[in-house]
Amino acid sequence: MKKVVKFGGSSLASAGQFKKVGDIIRADESRRYVVPSAPGKRFSADTKVTDMLYDCYRTAVAGKDFSQKLKNIKDRYQEIIDGLALTLSLDGEFATIEEQFRQGAGEDYAASRGEYLNGIVMAAYLGYTYIDAAEVIFFDEAGNFLAEKTDQILSKRLEKEEHAVIPGFYGSRPDGSVKTFSRGGSDITGSIVAKAVHADVYENWTDVSGFLVTDPRIVENPEVISTITYRELRELSYMGATVLHEDCIFPLRKEGIPIHVLNTNAPQDPGTLIVESTCSKPRFTITGIAGKKGFAAVTIEKSMMNSEVGFGRKVLQVFEENNISFEHVPSGIDTMTVFVHQQEFEEKEQRVIAGLHRAVQPDSIDLESDLALVAIVGRGMRRTRGTAGRIFSALAHAHVNVKMIDQGSSELNIIVGVENRDFEVAIRAIYDIFVNAQL
Repeated sequence: MKKVVKFGGSSLASAGQFKKVGDIIRADESRRYVVPSAPGKRFSADTKVTDMLYDCYRTAVAGKDFSQKLKNIKDRYQEIIDGLALTLSLDGEFATIEEQFRQGAGEDYAASRGEYLNGIVMAAYLGYTYIDAAEVIFFDEAGNFLAEKTDQILSKRLEKEEHAVIPGFYGSRPDGSVKTFSRGGSDITGSIVAKAVHADVYENWTDVSGFLVTDPRIVENPEVISTITYRELRELSYMGATVLHEDCIFPLRKEGIPIHVLNTNAPQDPGTLIVESTCSKPRFTITGIAGKKGFAAVTIEKSMMNSEVGFGRKVLQVFEENNISFEHVPSGIDTMTVFVHQQEFEEKEQRVIAGLHRAVQPDSIDLESDLALVAIVGRGMRRTRGTAGRIFSALAHAHVNVKMIDQGSSELNIIVGVENRDFEVAIRAIYDIFVNAQL
């Protein structure tokens, strides 16, 4: 069996955390390929190494003395090295970084050094081969990830390695310069490595025990989701639920490799398994609840619009011409509502209204602001009668006025529109009726 294991910044913030990670890796001989992030916060008021690197580089580019800031970063790594009793020196690496900062090597280079250095420390600690991600992960001149080239070269390189450490978050352009993924991109590196070695499982170790049914800032101690499908995860992450970088899902889904989200600080917890499909019945009717605030609704009313060919296309074209994306488009016989991000829409609202009048000659246009969308997602909803009724009942009982309801044809999700002020109340009410009521 072959596993790729990725550890987040909080899992590698100190020597103590490194030791936990070492114990986890050594406890299972199939954990052969390791993808580390840069050291995260050791305590709540601490600074992540990536943020320290950005700050140090910007100081250097401004022509100011950055020696103390670079020393602070070096001290962070030295503290880890000393705590692990390693005979490892990063002096040469820091001399190179200092020179590159003076020459203005770029923010991507600066940010990537956190993972680069942590990878060296991790490889020394485990006795694994170190592979610089810049040698095996590639982008084109424009900064687009080259999946095919990366897979080909990375697969060939890892064929020869029984165990290896590949730092997350970055790769290289054709000219050799460093290019990073977006923040949180070590998840993506992990999935790329898992695809390249045809891993049986991709383990993503973080500081939470898997995906929670809903946001713990809204519901106290929500239940953990034991198994979730890629489709359910996509719906929830789209609506704001984040544990993984969503771009890491695609390489794995294509290969049918499951992701196991686990907690470095509680390795005994079962975590959450993310799979393509499963016969296992979910514990609750719903898998998860997520949502976002800050939407506006544009309702276009016109008699007999349902018989007017191309009406919907003309409406959406107006939004497209104003470079506004839409979230949902519920419609009736004589009405069509377009949900958009309020912040994006506000500065262009009059242009959109004028455009709609020209495009479809509506009877009226109504605007409503300060709305939130709540997504209730779950494969168990397909075979359970009355799910929508229970949602309405729960919201009515909590005195929440429903502005919109939209159910996808897959019956995998139901999206409810409520006022911003009712957002948290709505999520708690739905959680209570589907989770607490079943416990």
